[in-house]
Amino acid sequence: MNMTDTPLSIEVCYALPDEQTVIAVALPAGATLRDAIDASGVLARHPEIDLAKQKVGVYGKVRPLDSQLVDHDRVEIYRPLIVDPKAARNRRVEKSRRDGAIEGRKWLPKDSR
Repeated sequence: MNMTDTPLSIEVCYALPDEQTVIAVALPAGATLRDAIDASGVLARHPEIDLAKQKVGVYGKVRPLDSQLVDHDRVEIYRPLIVDPKAARNRRVEKSRRDGAIEGRKWLPKDSR
């Protein structure tokens, strides 16, 4: 058995706010993200996953479904964002400005503080 015949040890992860699913699968060399997701059965366990809309990646880096995997990769299926992070931050800053905190006002010109 040479190095190309050694199966890849891959984890497929999907996290919900109250539950995390991590499934270990063994795949042949040259397997893709889609192969790992299909082999894991995570789509049957979580029918709300729509790979046409949701992003996937390896260790926090977004990758296309046809990307090849290497041994010990962790395939992650990302949930869509509910709130735009920039809009959420702007709302927090505005709230702290209204509440009088210096943290929310430090970016304003000194004469308007």
